Amino acid sequence: MCYQQREFRIGAQDVFLGRLDGTPVYIGGQQFAYWQHTHLTIDVVSGRGAGFSLEAPRGVRFLTRSRLFTDAEHAWLVREGPPPRGPQSP
Repeated sequence: MCYQQREFRIGAQDVFLGRLDGTPVYIGGQQFAYWQHTHLTIDVVSGRGAGFSLEAPRGVRFLTRSRLFTDAEHAWLVREGPPPRGPQSP
């Protein structure tokens, strides 16, 4: 789901994944535990998504693609340590 900034309360277990066009992106802690070995790509495509997400009235939806990290990517992530969690993330 896509919310206006500060419209969704970030919990202590939510994992900061990075920024898309300056906007912070988080994943729930339990989802992260499942997807942590996966490279996620988030695209915006034409079409109607479900629910009340911010993009729904614009005639577009988010499409997430995934692949497993390569051995080199995984090794780099291990060296970097765990990603930040919670609302105080960068």
